Amino acid sequence: MIRRALLAAAAAALTVAPAAAAQTADETALAERYAPVVRLVEQEEECGPGEPYEPIDVDLLFDEPTVALRGPWNAFDLLEIGPAAEDLRGRYEHHLDFPGDALDPRCDYERWSRRLTEDGEPAVYANVATEEGYPGRLALQYWLFYVFNDWNNLHEGDWEMIQLVFEAGDAAEALAEEPVLVGYSQHEGAESAEWGDEKLELVDGRPVVYPAAGSHANFYGDALHIGSSAEEGVGCDDTRGPHVELHPRVVMVPGDPEEAAEEIPWLAFEGRWGELQQAFYNGPTGPNMKGQWTEPISWAEDWRSRSYAVPTGGALGTGATDFFCTAVGTGSMALVRLLRNPPVTLLLLALLAAVVIWAAARATWTPSAPLRVARRRSWGQTLAASGRMYVAHAPLFLGIGLLLLPLGAAIMLFQALALGGLGFVGVDTSGEAAGALALLVVVIGATLTLLGVTLVQAATARALVELDAGRSIGPVRAYRLAFDDVHTLLPALGFAVGVVVLLGATGVLLPVAAWLAVRWSLLAPVVELERPSPLVALRRSGELVRGRWLRVGTLALAAAAALALGSVLGALLILVTAAPLPLLNVVAGIVYVLTIPFVALVTAYVYFDARTRAELAPRTPDELPAEIELRTG
Repeated sequence: MIRRALLAAAAAALTVAPAAAAQTADETALAERYAPVVRLVEQEEECGPGEPYEPIDVDLLFDEPTVALRGPWNAFDLLEIGPAAEDLRGRYEHHLDFPGDALDPRCDYERWSRRLTEDGEPAVYANVATEEGYPGRLALQYWLFYVFNDWNNLHEGDWEMIQLVFEAGDAAEALAEEPVLVGYSQHEGAESAEWGDEKLELVDGRPVVYPAAGSHANFYGDALHIGSSAEEGVGCDDTRGPHVELHPRVVMVPGDPEEAAEEIPWLAFEGRWGELQQAFYNGPTGPNMKGQWTEPISWAEDWRSRSYAVPTGGALGTGATDFFCTAVGTGSMALVRLLRNPPVTLLLLALLAAVVIWAAARATWTPSAPLRVARRRSWGQTLAASGRMYVAHAPLFLGIGLLLLPLGAAIMLFQALALGGLGFVGVDTSGEAAGALALLVVVIGATLTLLGVTLVQAATARALVELDAGRSIGPVRAYRLAFDDVHTLLPALGFAVGVVVLLGATGVLLPVAAWLAVRWSLLAPVVELERPSPLVALRRSGELVRGRWLRVGTLALAAAAALALGSVLGALLILVTAAPLPLLNVVAGIVYVLTIPFVALVTAYVYFDARTRAELAPRTPDELPAEIELRTG
């Protein structure tokens, strides 16, 4: 009897072994067939913009003397230097620690990663999984590990993944079918696409994935993506090229859990793959700790159908989305500084708030009579007079601000043609050429916007003089008067912008650029009301600002704060509504149109105040300026 049972067990084992081997072969073949093509944002210089981290074979971390295993529950308790994969088995209160400070990464992780991977090749970990309760559905997962997440939530280690769903019971059936659904992980959520969707790019039948620079969130295309929740990530993910294309080696995770734990011991690690930090600066847990590892089909039911790309243009610009991206990035860096040095950061914020409150309390706001423009006014009176004049003649100044609508439409059309429609004339808009073209588009768009603002300033100054003289004027006539001197205004503006941009681009000379920008901030009213030559206009603006740089600069900042209201409002709406991004940019653009005339009025009143003070100041005969006539209509 015993002999018969042993023979039956042996026969069963001989039958199961080939079946298991066949299943493993089918799973491996399936994983190789759909191995993803990874397009990373190219990094053109060391420690510069772009993506320096590739998805790596995690075995490179083990027996590595620069990696430590720490814990339990404490970042300072050292357990092992250069831990082996076996040392991670079954540990849940420990964490790996890489060489560097996650909250002050500088270029440390990039250089370490480059040294670590110089003899290796990119890798992805493939896992074929089913889920009880979902018969006839099979998931093929690819897990990618990056050594550092250099985004808004800085942290060591970063696991991301993509998943393909088949209507099949096992890998053998899946080999005879195409996937029905694809999901790309993005922060705490994922975005789905049906197989054959236009947004899903394939190369030889393999899905193409675009990891965002820094965050490694996976996207279907080349764009700047925006998120306002934990599912999407709060901030902007950039997948725009040029790109480096990778074809990672596939490492197969055995389907049998016991075999997988034996062959890949780190799959039983329940700790963190990176330095222990506060909150979302912690290293992440591994694939085996994610819900989709054991419930892949249930997880797929929660995928989003789309992600939101920042519009490249619009009739009223992209102020809301641009401000949102910048504000989130700046805010995250401020939070990092707060965590690194709370007392100093809080002290600086308190001092800044105290300075603002003190300045507002010390300012003289009344009287604020807007007429008799050629008079001295205090800081507060200048702002108050500008506000009263705007309200009293709202149709006039709103009409002047409407110039920005057709100009914005022209910028939108130019961007659309430059970034997507130049192929028909033989202009290359891909690869490295795309980067150069995008930079050119930004420069030209910014220049046209600045030109529009300057024209609004010029027309506003002419309108203000006419009103002060008791004459009626409309927006059209204000622009006609302003355009009489556009031949002087344009070269003066071009020279000023060119100098400020070139100096600012050096970084070192940025303070000089800021100083000159304030000195030349009265250029538009000087040209319109004094009619000098371009170079004399620049010199005259500097003369009026001399000795009053801080006063003029702070008024310019106050006006800029009013100008930023549209972008701030749009950014807040991004966080609290689900409205389309182009609509939110329109909202921000409308506020922009409303506030630009106020900024122009502030500039004009600052000009008259500076001119009055300069002309009333005692001078020697050699210092007396040439006679300049105040122009009216």
